[in-house]
Amino acid sequence: MNLLEKLYTVIIFASVVIGILLGQIGVISKNAELAILPLLIIMLFIIFFQIPLEEIKDSVKNIKFAKWSLIINFIWTPLLAYILATIFLADHPALWVGFIMLMVTPCTDWYLVFTGLARGNTALSGTILPINLILQLLLLPGYLFLFAGTTGMVKLDYVLEGFILVLVIPFLLAGMVKLVFRKREETYHRLSNRLSPLPIVLLSLAIVAMFASQGQYLIGNLQLLWVLLLPIVAFFIINFIVSQFIGRKLSFSYKNKVSLTMTTLARNSPVALALAITAFPNEPLIALALVIGPLLELPILMVVVQVLLWKKRVEKLQ
Repeated sequence: MNLLEKLYTVIIFASVVIGILLGQIGVISKNAELAILPLLIIMLFIIFFQIPLEEIKDSVKNIKFAKWSLIINFIWTPLLAYILATIFLADHPALWVGFIMLMVTPCTDWYLVFTGLARGNTALSGTILPINLILQLLLLPGYLFLFAGTTGMVKLDYVLEGFILVLVIPFLLAGMVKLVFRKREETYHRLSNRLSPLPIVLLSLAIVAMFASQGQYLIGNLQLLWVLLLPIVAFFIINFIVSQFIGRKLSFSYKNKVSLTMTTLARNSPVALALAITAFPNEPLIALALVIGPLLELPILMVVVQVLLWKKRVEKLQ
């Protein structure tokens, strides 16, 4: 875990504060919104460029692990998110939409870091990464209509426009650029490593711009953070219990149970945030939910790491 990754939560929080302060300057407040979309598109291009989609065939080599991680991520988790949204967010449709978007997009990078910290099987976790990305890109618009359509905020034309602009186009461009490096693997990996810090930087700049342009409105709704706290924490607790239970029933080793847990806990807020900015330009509370997500997620995942390591020590003593 490099320095930027260690300070991720601090960076996101600092970005919020800096954005609010810059929003007090009239010329910045009026023009900051123009920077959000380009920053997110470049960020997603780099993320997609770094993901080894050519290894998607490896995703199903461990059939048992692949099957259950996909079932939890793409069948159970959306249902759980809908249930939690119904219970906690029925009176807050914008937060409902943001919560659904956050929870139906499994992580494609951070979970590997936390898998390693908890002494899990990072190689196994890495194999599921490409198919997680492909499926969430394909299914995200459908999940929005299925689990958030009742809020009346999900418009087909806006969602499709945003989906094509910030997800499909960067994904295809990244694929085309990777073709150039097909016979230059060493150059590709060197470039990929050099680009790895940029997504965090670009995301933080996008958050600065978002809060600079919408800071006053968002400050006026900060009390809603407490509304989000309960369903987000409940999601992580329930999915932790579910993944550990299934891993035990399948007789997974400790390392493989850690991989299943992290693969099904960590969420992909940058992808969801990029779509929210374009598909819901007049609903900043949706984006707010997706900014608050990682502020809570990363400390929770650090706690999960410690719980898993503690369980490992206990199992050795038995």
